[in-house]
Amino acid sequence: MRLATFNLLHGRSLTDGLVDPDRLTAAVTALDADVLALQEVDRDQSRSGKLDLTAIAARALGADEHRFAAAVVGTPGEQFRPLRHDDDGHGEPCYGIGLVTRYRVRSWQVTRLRAAPVRSPVYVPGPGGGLTLLHDEPRVVLAAVLDTPHGQLTVAATHLSFVPGWNAHQLRQTVRALRALPAPRILLGDLNLPAGPARLLTGWRPLARRPTYPAGQPRVQLDHILADRHGIDRLPPVTAVHTPLSTISDHRPLLVDLGHPTVAS
Repeated sequence: MRLATFNLLHGRSLTDGLVDPDRLTAAVTALDADVLALQEVDRDQSRSGKLDLTAIAARALGADEHRFAAAVVGTPGEQFRPLRHDDDGHGEPCYGIGLVTRYRVRSWQVTRLRAAPVRSPVYVPGPGGGLTLLHDEPRVVLAAVLDTPHGQLTVAATHLSFVPGWNAHQLRQTVRALRALPAPRILLGDLNLPAGPARLLTGWRPLARRPTYPAGQPRVQLDHILADRHGIDRLPPVTAVHTPLSTISDHRPLLVDLGHPTVAS
């Protein structure tokens, strides 16, 4: 069983700044993941060709089960508003996270997290980027209870705030929400926290310790795959960890093989 998390940067390449659906398909196909958590995901955004990036990723993996959870309606960094409910934003540009799996989903759960009340300095990659003060956005946690060859498993995807302290608060909220779902439980995503704080704040076990950001020469691990210690004995052991360089994004994907290892593409 291969688990992966990937901050897509809405499918954009840092080399030419373009979002190409064929390039995105190839990048996701190369991951060959059974469960894939996606962050910085667009749906119906002009900047990414009005594409549904989660659906493209699902087709690339041959996965029947997938869901996009919008955090905001509109375009981050420009004009956006929080979602009022899960069915809000249809027919409008949305931005959020996705979860894709080859396994049957028994149930889905969405948990919404409030934005930080303050602006914070953030480094924006690419031409015209640099350090800028940004308003935070609301965040969302998308969880699924799966039937896998190793039994029932809860997996969750999220992308937490870049505001120091607020992301820690959101991570504790996330863990509380996931505790209501069946064990074993695995959290995948860009937590905007390094490995030590992520482990200490949750008490969960990191399944991988590898730097993932920035993509060219990773220095810090912002992307994580954490397992709740309760029920962890029912998971197969970690047999391989990969952080392959991709043709898209400013993050590297993080891949973990549980049980029999597969060859990384």
